[in-house]
Amino acid sequence: MIIDKIKQLRNLILGQVFQHFGYTVSKIQAARPKFKSRFEYQRKFIDFNIPRNSQVLDIGSGHDPFPHATILAEQHLETSEHRYDPFKSDGKPVVICDIHHLPFQNQGFDYVFCSHVLEHVDYPIQAANEIMRVGKRGYIETPHFLTDALFSWADGMHKWFVQSIGNRLVFFEYDQRRSQGIQSSAWRDVIFGPYYHPLQDAFFDNKDIFTTMLPWDGHFRVDVYYCAGDVVSNDSK
Repeated sequence: MIIDKIKQLRNLILGQVFQHFGYTVSKIQAARPKFKSRFEYQRKFIDFNIPRNSQVLDIGSGHDPFPHATILAEQHLETSEHRYDPFKSDGKPVVICDIHHLPFQNQGFDYVFCSHVLEHVDYPIQAANEIMRVGKRGYIETPHFLTDALFSWADGMHKWFVQSIGNRLVFFEYDQRRSQGIQSSAWRDVIFGPYYHPLQDAFFDNKDIFTTMLPWDGHFRVDVYYCAGDVVSNDSK
């Protein structure tokens, strides 16, 4: 990893030198490092601490199921505007269900993993209460508003931007303007472009800033702020 970054920096510096003398250097730049899995960055910030033989539910596993999962829960297996890659089960059992009405017994799972799902739900409190009902502890992740705004991909996709504060998730309903973000593909083109750029390191090395992460144990509180001004809570303590 360090050697790759040194090579990338070297090529970037050489490219700037050649550009200074009027040469086109787009081909000298190193290729952008490939992003393999979300668990690469999650493990940097989160200690899942899941004992062997634990019953683990992954809600909304998509094409990248949680390695520790024993059961996957999905609402749809087909691709959609929310998931472009084909569904992948890794040989794990799959239950088709709605997060608002999970068909599992109370406290049936030792751990519930739910990543990049709650920003889409219709009823955050109901979905969160279901997660806590079926699981003893777990992990929740959503995009941060900063990411949605810079990438300009929330419009028509995400209903909420979510912030974690202590043992609490705070949902803010998107209005039209905030969901549009910066209204430019400039940031997205750099981060996911074919060539290396230092901003890629700035993004991928700081996913805890660009992502909302909540490990929870037993319960967590949920507050929901609506555009109309209403605020509701699940009143968990």
